[in-house]
Amino acid sequence: MDFVEGEWNVASPKVHDTAVERANEALQTYTLSAEGWRSSPGETLQQILADLLHWCDDTQRDFDAALERARCRYSAESGRGGEDD
Repeated sequence: MDFVEGEWNVASPKVHDTAVERANEALQTYTLSAEGWRSSPGETLQQILADLLHWCDDTQRDFDAALERARCRYSAESGRGGEDD
């Protein structure tokens, strides 16, 4: 992914595929856990997000601000230009 003065360039299909691959790896880590193997993909995603909220609390990070930045990054990468989903 290219970074230009605070903005990401629109992602190529390779950048998108790499991002999806990383997400799949994270979800698989949870799915393979003792608790996770019985969970649906949606439940696994909820668990990851809940764990990240706990991590943010412990490390004094602002989850909502990080999520907003992630949405902006996704919009820039996907070329959606800030459309609401």
